[in-house]
Amino acid sequence: MKPDPQPAAPLSETKPWLQWLLLLACSALVGGVLEMVHLPAALLVGPMLVAIALGSSGATVRVPKPLFVAAQALLGCLVANSISPGIFTTFAAEWPLFLGAAIATVAASSFLGWFISRLKVLPGTTAVWGSAPGAATAMVLMADAFGADARLVAFMQYLRVIMVSLAAAVVARLWVDTSGVETPPIEWFPAFQWPAFGAMIGVAVAGSALGVLLRIPSPYFVGSMIVGATLHLGLGVPQQLPEWLLAIGYTLIGWSIGLNFTRPILRHAARALPQVVGSIAALMAFCGALAWGLHQILGVDPLTAYLATSPGGMDSIAIIAAAADNVDLSFVLTLQMLRFLIVLMFGPALAKLVAKSIKD
Repeated sequence: MKPDPQPAAPLSETKPWLQWLLLLACSALVGGVLEMVHLPAALLVGPMLVAIALGSSGATVRVPKPLFVAAQALLGCLVANSISPGIFTTFAAEWPLFLGAAIATVAASSFLGWFISRLKVLPGTTAVWGSAPGAATAMVLMADAFGADARLVAFMQYLRVIMVSLAAAVVARLWVDTSGVETPPIEWFPAFQWPAFGAMIGVAVAGSALGVLLRIPSPYFVGSMIVGATLHLGLGVPQQLPEWLLAIGYTLIGWSIGLNFTRPILRHAARALPQVVGSIAALMAFCGALAWGLHQILGVDPLTAYLATSPGGMDSIAIIAAAADNVDLSFVLTLQMLRFLIVLMFGPALAKLVAKSIKD
């Protein structure tokens, strides 16, 4: 007797154009709501959540590779332009402090990734990249380039972004009243600055080509970041990244991650949720202790120390820090950016080391 055939997933028989329409409409709705309540990375998390729901329901559409490549290059330009020349001056003044704090946080996150792997909650490389305290989207792209499961890395990264950002907002409220501070309105459609916009397009194209030519891991993202940072910091070339274009890039990356989720992957993520939340809480506690040490031993303002050592949510941390008059914003951004650069440089080696230690 033949077994009954498995029922088709709800969306597997739906026409592709209807799937795209549903994906676009729901992403606009969910992303818009999350943006209204000021959820960190709302324009990426919203479309990703919708894509996860549709992907696990049998959606067959996928983001074309050229669009995904363009979104990665755009993100590389964004990271390059977020590096302020003033960060290097601040770093040079107190480099042992910054370097020590950044290395300590990266070491702690790597240990937690190793510990999760030892518990067999997640594979070694996936656990390390998911625990890495850097810009979440960049970590997901780098993880995918080095063979980790980008879906589970995204699950860990964006969960941590939300937890860290909420905790930072609560802690900041204890020190300073931010109730009267409004987030600056987003100018979605600024006037085109054609030379600067053209420079950004040129950086994205040239950086992607260079990354592929030199066989750099995650070539489109890293290549664009290197070329963009060189022009931005070395030559002062302005690059325009309008918010509407960034929103499209975030959406494409969110869709690319989410549509690859399946029901087994979702079940695995749900089973791993308690351990992942525990590891995030442990990393937050470690960074809190590190901030306390900076305050007690070196006299750094407690709120400045806490925001500087918070493990993730760089954009949200910057907004919270800017809202508080007594916070040293340059200190916060320098430590956050330094830690991100350390993860970019040494993350692949750490992931390989952890994976090797698990096998041994």
